[in-house]
Amino acid sequence: MTLMLLDSASLYFRAFYGVPSSVRAPDGTQTNAVRGFLDMISTLIERYGPTEIVACLDEDWRPTWRVELIPSYKTHRVDQSQEALVGGAGPGEAEPPGLDHQVPIMLNALKAVGITAIGAPNYEADDVIATLSEKATGPVDVVTGDRDLFQLIDDAKPVRVLYTGKGVAKLEIMNNARIQDRYGISAGQYADFAALRGDPSDGLPGVKGVGDKTAAQLLKTHGTIAQLLQNPPARLGSAERKVTEAREYLTAAAQVVRTARDVPLPALTAALPTKIADPAALAELAERFGLANVLGRLCKALHILE
Repeated sequence: MTLMLLDSASLYFRAFYGVPSSVRAPDGTQTNAVRGFLDMISTLIERYGPTEIVACLDEDWRPTWRVELIPSYKTHRVDQSQEALVGGAGPGEAEPPGLDHQVPIMLNALKAVGITAIGAPNYEADDVIATLSEKATGPVDVVTGDRDLFQLIDDAKPVRVLYTGKGVAKLEIMNNARIQDRYGISAGQYADFAALRGDPSDGLPGVKGVGDKTAAQLLKTHGTIAQLLQNPPARLGSAERKVTEAREYLTAAAQVVRTARDVPLPALTAALPTKIADPAALAELAERFGLANVLGRLCKALHILE
């Protein structure tokens, strides 16, 4: 039994930019992200054959508790023109024109088919994925374009990441050996690695003068940021000195980058559906938005065609 966890926003943003915007419903509604997202799920099910699947959602893409630790967290993604506040952390994240109305269509399609989608207040999809991964009793495949989730990789369980950096058609299967080869660290060290080198896409400045190679060497020598800060060597090298001087930032950044693995989630059904959950709703979506082919493919992948 394999549980597949989808980083939904990562997938539908990729679909939105990868499928032409000219793809539209009969009434002219833009549906490129919907089609791309549903097709991605079909491809993943066909190729990897999970027995369980959950679409994980960002109910709060910029949680207050992370912003309080690192105020610059995802600041560059904030759309100051929006009036709605997200989780009290500030204005909402800007979605490109044409995408916002497509997300409800995707979620309605998943619901009609019978695929569970879930998020949690004040948490990101990453945290939901980490929690479900932690609770899983069998193998887990995490599908994402977010490298922060490399920290979940665990060859023993196993948990692997199906990394969509080059698209679903060219997925990279990331395990501990791949992380070691690429970054010179173990997967369990990835969160500390990201905190040290920084991540502009998340608004994390990193430690000045510490890049990939230096971060990897520090972790190879000291194991973790916490161990280095708690037991600094008698003679500090240049890199160690930079880390100890950035103690306050690193203490906070480590908490921001690490996924929460104890998110309170309701009981859910992850098993692949054995029949269409709501045939009438599915038929309406197919007709209204011209999704008969893409929904038919998904139902075929799930072996629930009626």
